[in-house]
Amino acid sequence: MRISSIPQLYRNVNRWGEILSVLSKYGLANWVSRLDLEFAKKFFKDPDGEILARHRPEARIRLALTELGPTFIKLGQILSTRADLAGVELATELQSLQTAVRADPPEVVRATLASELGRPIEQVFDDFDEVPLASASIGQVHRARLRTGEWVAVKVRHAGIEDKVRVDLDILVGLAQMAEMIPEFVNYRPRATVAEFQRILRRELDFSREARHMQQFAHDFAGDVTVRIPRALPELCTSRVLTMEHLEGIRLIDRQRLAEAGYNLEEVARRGAELYLKMIFTHGYYHADPHPGNVVVMPGNVVGLLDFGMVGRIDEPLRESIEEMLSALIDQDSVHLTSLITRIGMTPPQLDQAALSVDVADFVGHYANRRLDDFDLGGALNEMLEIVRRHQIMLPERVAMLVKVLIMLEGTSRLLAPRFSLIEVMRPYQQRMVWRRLSPARQARKLRRLYSEVEHLVEVLPRGLIDILQQVQTGRFDVHLDHRGLEPSVNRLVLGLLTSALFLGSSWLLAHQVGPLIPWPPMLNNLSVLGVTGATLSILLGLRLLRAITKSGHLDRRK
Repeated sequence: MRISSIPQLYRNVNRWGEILSVLSKYGLANWVSRLDLEFAKKFFKDPDGEILARHRPEARIRLALTELGPTFIKLGQILSTRADLAGVELATELQSLQTAVRADPPEVVRATLASELGRPIEQVFDDFDEVPLASASIGQVHRARLRTGEWVAVKVRHAGIEDKVRVDLDILVGLAQMAEMIPEFVNYRPRATVAEFQRILRRELDFSREARHMQQFAHDFAGDVTVRIPRALPELCTSRVLTMEHLEGIRLIDRQRLAEAGYNLEEVARRGAELYLKMIFTHGYYHADPHPGNVVVMPGNVVGLLDFGMVGRIDEPLRESIEEMLSALIDQDSVHLTSLITRIGMTPPQLDQAALSVDVADFVGHYANRRLDDFDLGGALNEMLEIVRRHQIMLPERVAMLVKVLIMLEGTSRLLAPRFSLIEVMRPYQQRMVWRRLSPARQARKLRRLYSEVEHLVEVLPRGLIDILQQVQTGRFDVHLDHRGLEPSVNRLVLGLLTSALFLGSSWLLAHQVGPLIPWPPMLNNLSVLGVTGATLSILLGLRLLRAITKSGHLDRRK
C-alpha cells in the first residue's frame, strides 16, 4: 500500500500536522533518553515543563495521548483495557490518564441546554450551578435543582466535540492503514482495533444510551438496598444532555474521609465486589469502569455507582468460557487453561503451542501453593495477559474488558481493605458455576440450540448439494484458490527470468561485436555498447534480486 492511497492524509492537513508534531517530539525524547544525550534532554519538555527524558517510556506515551486531546485520551483508556495488545505495564499506566479538560463557558452550556430541552433552563431548574462539578473529555457535569426541589446532576456534552472526534477518528483510520504496512503490527489488526474504538467512542457520545444503561441497572437491582443506581429522568435526557439523580456520598478514592466518617471499609469492599460479581455472573451486564472515582459510599455502607458510559455484556457461551477459565486458574489446571486460551483467543499462524504450554504451566505452578486468602487475582490475571501478549494471541474485546474489570475491582477493593481477597468472595460463585453447568435447565437450552442448528442444516444441505451437482453437470463448477504470500515469489521469479534473458542477450551482442562499438581504450576496442550496457544492468538486477532473497531469510532455509 502506498502512502498516497490513504485519503485521510489529504484531509484535515492541519490536524495531521499537530499530531505528527506531538508524536515526533515524544519520539525524539525517547531516542534522546536511550542514547543518554544530556545536552539534548532540555529541549524536550512536557506541558508542565518537566524534561521528557526523565519519564518512563509508558509515561511518555500517556503524556503524548493527553497532549493530543480528548479522542486520543479515550483511545488510551480503551487500550488500558487491552493489556493483551498494549502490555500490562502500558495498560496500567494508561489507567491513570487524566480526562479533565477546560469546561465550556456558562453561556455555551445554557445555549446547549435550551436547544436540547426546547425551553430556557429557568423553566426547568430553580437553581443551576454554572461551576461544573467535573469536566471530562466528552462532557461536563453541573449540579442543579428541579422546580420540584429535587437535586440532580446534569451532564452536558461539550460544544463542537462531535467535529473534533470525527476529524481525529478519520486520522486514526489513516494511522491504522499505515500500521498495517508494518509486519510487527499486522497480527494486532490495527484497523480492526481502530474500528472497535470508533464504535465504543460513538456510543459514549450518545448520552441517551447511557440513560438506558442506568435504567437497566436500576431494574436489575431494584430490590437491593445495599446498592444505589442514580435514577435517570428520561424527559430531560437527549443525545447531548443527561439529567439524573444526584447521589450525595463520599467517593471511594477518598479513603481518609471514609474512615473519619465511620464507614466499615471492609464491608464496603465486600459489598462492592459482590455487586460486580452479581452483575457479571448473574445478569451478564456490568458496569465496565470500577474506578474509585466512579463509586460513592452513602450512609448505611450503601454503594452508589456513577458514570455508565462504558458497560459490558456477556452472553451465555462466553460466560461459560470465562467461568471455565477462572475455574482452571483457581484449580491450577494448566492443560485446560492452555486449551481455553487458544480456544477463546485469536492465535497467530506461527504460534508455538509447546512454548505456550510451558509458560502456562510455569504460571500455574507459581500460584499453585498460594493460600486462598493470599491469592492475588489481579497479579495472576496481569501475568496471564502478559503471556497472551508474548505469544501474540488476541483476546476478544469483551473478554479483555472483563479481565480488566476484575483486575480493577480487586485493586479498588484493596484501597479500602488491604487484605481483601476477591478469590474468597468468588468462591460461592464458583460453586454456583458448577451447579449451573450441570443444571437440567442449561442442558435443555443447549439441546434446543443444537436442535435448531441441526434443523437448519437439514433444511439447507439438500438444496446446497443439488446446486453443486448441477454446477458440476453443466461445467460451471469453479474452485477459487487464495494464494497467500505467493505474489512476492512470482515477482522474483519473473525478475530472475528477465535478468537471465538480458544477460544472455548481452553476452550474444558482445560475442558478435554488434555495433555501435567502443573505439577506446585499446583494451576495450570493438566491445558492443549495447552488450556492455545490458550486461551491467543484468548484473545489478541480479545483485538486487539476491539481496531481496537473502533479506527475506528464504535463501537456504530447509523445510
